[in-house]
Amino acid sequence: MGFRFGRKRGRALAQIATATLAVTLLGAMEGTAVADSPAPVPASLQNIQPQALKLTAPWATKGEAPHAPQSRMAATALSAPGAVSSPSFHFSGVMGNGDLYQQLPSGNGFEPRTRIAPGWGIYTAAQNVDRDKDGFVDGLYTWDGDGNLRFTSPKNDFETETSLIGGGWNIYDKVLSPGDLGGNSESDIMAIDKAGVMYVYLSYSDGRLTQRNEIGGGWGQYTQIAGQGDLTGDGKADVVARDKSGVLWLYKGTGNWRAPFEARQKIGGGWNSYDYLLSTGDVDGDGKTDLLARTPSGDLMLYKGNGNTPDPFDKPVKIGWGYGAYKLMF
Repeated sequence: MGFRFGRKRGRALAQIATATLAVTLLGAMEGTAVADSPAPVPASLQNIQPQALKLTAPWATKGEAPHAPQSRMAATALSAPGAVSSPSFHFSGVMGNGDLYQQLPSGNGFEPRTRIAPGWGIYTAAQNVDRDKDGFVDGLYTWDGDGNLRFTSPKNDFETETSLIGGGWNIYDKVLSPGDLGGNSESDIMAIDKAGVMYVYLSYSDGRLTQRNEIGGGWGQYTQIAGQGDLTGDGKADVVARDKSGVLWLYKGTGNWRAPFEARQKIGGGWNSYDYLLSTGDVDGDGKTDLLARTPSGDLMLYKGNGNTPDPFDKPVKIGWGYGAYKLMF
């Protein structure tokens, strides 16, 4: 289902980013938010829940009433909660100096970037999620260099809260939340360890996770894995993976947490011409998930999704340059 883009949501996007950074660095000691993690949670981190950071602006666009049943980061969504399988997220990039920048989707690319916050050099990975499936971001997972996973989400119209989910995540080479992998409507996490074994963690609405479920080995052959929503039009979250020879493979989602992907299908070769693959979901507003690819020279290419299998992308279109400055993009 397609949707039109609403008015700018930069204020709310800035809040979630700034709050995530602040609570990560401040780390107040109260509450209990530690779930099962890939390795035992270090004793120094047990029973820690970073405090919510009070903000001065609401989550909804300024001047608009928040939508029921909860405030959302987009106040102009036309799709009802639960209706969207391909979200539309903003682009985020972390510079070499740790500064975080964001860009909102414009319909054919992204709007000019906005500096959001410093200090993001501590993160090794981050992933926006859409918990209520209205098409827009309402949560954020972050992994830091010490192996800690945190989750940030709106607490009410004026506050965010960040919870420490668990430690030990530095046993993984790659982590990604491409959408609902287990059929429970939440944004689940796939993680690949240094031996190439892939695990899936099912997510709760508050960001907590179930114990990991081992899916299988062989994922160490891939240098890049990307996905955010449905690529093939069946409503299930899919991913693409590039192997070391530059061949891109499609993994169709099944909605079964025990076996979340079908057998891979070859998309094509030549993808080693890019040094970074990622997806922010639906960039152009047609309801289909798209793919972003960065060249070594820093050009950003958009591969629009077409919903076809096994060739889910149209020909690439250059939508930006200078993206080589980012060490982390999500």
